[in-house]
Amino acid sequence: MADLHFELVTPEKLLRSEEVHMVVVPGIEGDFAVLAGHAPFMTVIRPGEIALYSSATTVTGRIAIEGGFAEVNEKGLTILAEAATEIA
Repeated sequence: MADLHFELVTPEKLLRSEEVHMVVVPGIEGDFAVLAGHAPFMTVIRPGEIALYSSATTVTGRIAIEGGFAEVNEKGLTILAEAATEIA
């Protein structure tokens, strides 16, 4: 399957811009996963943890976020976060 382009932006900087297999995001109505080809939508995200996957079962990164907005479109997934911190 094609990769998904993912960008994470905070008020300070562009924190991540990369190709991933899947991203799991803490949405205001529950967690949701985004893969390449996902239907377009926008939603509010709650404070929580974003998980980045390089394959269906391999987590390659975790990022704590303080809330914000997520937009999925034909270009990929963009998250505008109030604050974000990489989890070791």
